Amino acid sequence: MSDPSPPDRSTPTYSFYGQYRRGIDKKGRVILPAPIREALANEALFITKGIDKCLLLMPDSEFQRRRQRMQNLKLTSAKARQYKRRFFSNVSQVSPDKVGRINIPAYLREYAELSGDVIFAGVDTHFEIWDAAQWQAHQEALDAEEMQDDWEELDI
Repeated sequence: MSDPSPPDRSTPTYSFYGQYRRGIDKKGRVILPAPIREALANEALFITKGIDKCLLLMPDSEFQRRRQRMQNLKLTSAKARQYKRRFFSNVSQVSPDKVGRINIPAYLREYAELSGDVIFAGVDTHFEIWDAAQWQAHQEALDAEEMQDDWEELDI
């Protein structure tokens, strides 16, 4: 029996889940939760703006998968150009230091309004990083009764 072929760049390599609360210091450093450090010990990490005032933290494999998909976008499309500008101009490669901290650049901290505690939320192929208070409000909105109809439409 032969080994299956390795996944191509369109296949996500990781699946992240759960949530972790950490403090962020005045210099923008935050300790990566141990499960993230262990899973991604030998892989580069990239951070960029997400949607809903959060940040995206992804391993190199996921960054390259998204990069490859964006390379196929037409340069004649205004929306494609805007998306690529937003994504790539805000990307920063981050590396944990000896104690497992990453430094989140100031422009990204400002965008996500990070101060005090932050939440690392696993979202399958990446993590989102939220200000803890904003995360709590977001979770309450997701748990609201009126959201149940929206969930039903997704048929999950």
